[in-house]
Amino acid sequence: MPSNRPNAPGRRFLGRLPLPEYRYVADALRAETLGGALLLVAAALALVWANTPLSHSYETVRDFHLGPAALGLRLSVQHWAADGLLAVFFFVAGAELKRELVAGDLRDPKAALLPVVAAACGMIAPALVYTLVNTVGGGDLGGWAVPTATDIAFALAVLAVLGTALPSPLRAFLLTLAVVDDLFAILIIAVFFTSDLDFAALGGAVAGLVFFWFLLRRLRVRGWYVYVPLALVIWGLMYNSGVHATIAGVAMGLMLRCHREEGEEESPGERVEHLVRPFSAGVAVPVFALFSAGVAVGGDAFADIFTRPETLGVVLGLVVGKAVGVFGGTWLTTRLTRAELDPALRWSDLFAVSVLAGIGFTVSLLIGELAFDGDAELTGEVKAAVLVGSLVAVLLAAALLRLRNRAYVRLAAEEERDEDRDGVPDVYQQEDPAHHQRLADAYENRAAEHRARARERERGAEDAEDRDA
Repeated sequence: MPSNRPNAPGRRFLGRLPLPEYRYVADALRAETLGGALLLVAAALALVWANTPLSHSYETVRDFHLGPAALGLRLSVQHWAADGLLAVFFFVAGAELKRELVAGDLRDPKAALLPVVAAACGMIAPALVYTLVNTVGGGDLGGWAVPTATDIAFALAVLAVLGTALPSPLRAFLLTLAVVDDLFAILIIAVFFTSDLDFAALGGAVAGLVFFWFLLRRLRVRGWYVYVPLALVIWGLMYNSGVHATIAGVAMGLMLRCHREEGEEESPGERVEHLVRPFSAGVAVPVFALFSAGVAVGGDAFADIFTRPETLGVVLGLVVGKAVGVFGGTWLTTRLTRAELDPALRWSDLFAVSVLAGIGFTVSLLIGELAFDGDAELTGEVKAAVLVGSLVAVLLAAALLRLRNRAYVRLAAEEERDEDRDGVPDVYQQEDPAHHQRLADAYENRAAEHRARARERERGAEDAEDRDA
């Protein structure tokens, strides 16, 4: 996702976004916010379903197996959601990352420094908190990666309710942070949660990816009916190779062409992302949440969360580790690069966003399943810890955002004001008089063309009347 290139010496950090990036962020926010709302609904439904007398039916549906056994793909509904549908989610993440690397701010190493460092620190700190708690408490260190991921859809759904007036630079920072966070999560899954490799299946998956790239980038074949079946074959081979199947989605997303060529209003990567994102946000992630968030949350379960080192490490990692890591990494980087915070914002605003980054859901639940595979009881407790940690982060972020809501409303009104109704916020025209003049000239030329066409139509009508006469 886009950011505002804050990191070069003397540059302003969290200043106003360039107009194209402002519009891109607004479009992305609308899509992610809707997906986040569906995610919350699915998670709530799962919790209700799993904690009522209907819990047996929930387990029956979740554990029901289907699929071709001969291809090694007879999986439970829960595994189809985690390994299959989430591949679509990671495909979109790969496309977003590719866009940032070739056409967004991550293509500039100086501009990329801040979100990369913030995301890295925001993953290292929770892992350290988890490791410290479990070293002292004698817990299982295998879950160190559970609290490291930020769920951007969940976070933006919270923002839609609590921070509707949050300035776009802060939202853009959170979006960019999440893209880099997804990249690190992908690397963690690929490196640390890969089982025994089947090199034949892995070779087939790699060959399929090469063929996918050749069709896409060399032959420039178009048509979903070509790529969807090929993607399914690649996914099935990747699953059987022992590498987590979501890696196939990421790899295909990274292969998309995301730079615009002459005459293109949007690149193929942007077009595909716009087509697939609704399915990812509206179907894939909510269905995964429905069959992964259904954990028992009785009194004993909550008591265990704060007494068992594995679950306590997850909660503290999300609430404390994320906030300290993201904020500390950002503050240190701006000091080293001599960047200045935009005068309209305060460091407390960035801290509130850093706390919001502690909302871990989709990827955290996935990593929890992978880390404690085979221990159903501990897996359930870790999932409950993810929910509790995310809820605490929501409440803390809400309190911090409310403190400055009046200032956010004022900034948002200034950012969105368009008194001349030309589709361009006035603040951009005020800051760029040349752009305003070019825009006025373009409108005048267009009006002159309309007047000329009107005169031609009038003359044509007069000529027709003369002929009739």
